[in-house]
Amino acid sequence: MKPVVGLVFLLLLLVSCRSEQEGAQPGLDTRQMQQVLEMTNKQLLAREEQMIDDFLARFGWEMVQSGSGLRYKIHETGVGPKASYGRVVELAYAVYLLNGDLVYASEDNGLLQFRVGRGGAVTGIDEGVRYLRQGAKATFILPFHLAHGIPGDGDRIPGRATIIYEVELINIV
Repeated sequence: MKPVVGLVFLLLLLVSCRSEQEGAQPGLDTRQMQQVLEMTNKQLLAREEQMIDDFLARFGWEMVQSGSGLRYKIHETGVGPKASYGRVVELAYAVYLLNGDLVYASEDNGLLQFRVGRGGAVTGIDEGVRYLRQGAKATFILPFHLAHGIPGDGDRIPGRATIIYEVELINIV
């Protein structure tokens, strides 16, 4: 990953230096910079996608992929109402990094409670819970853009981390 970041920095530096030397217009610099950033972002997303595919193949997991990139498998469907926008849900959970390290669990931190669609949880969990009924158990794999993003959570989840959630939808209020 560091070579890619170094490449982006080098390309931005070269574009910046060349623009000053050639007297290029500011609009051109912005366009070139945007192209470099888009290309780099596509490469990083493709690399993460491959990492997730390799992980799934290594463990023989079959998962559904949503349009956003969330991977999920529902182990038990549950029999209660379905989680929907505006409803408050309570989840028992365990959060793992792709290397298997447990980083958070409801056993230590209590149930995760949030209002669906209102920003109370990371994007991937907010999306994933909408596939579940009360009593359901599921596994979600969240690419970094659906988890804690580029900076991580500032505590136990590093930047750009793909994370795995094992969840049980305990209650819908």
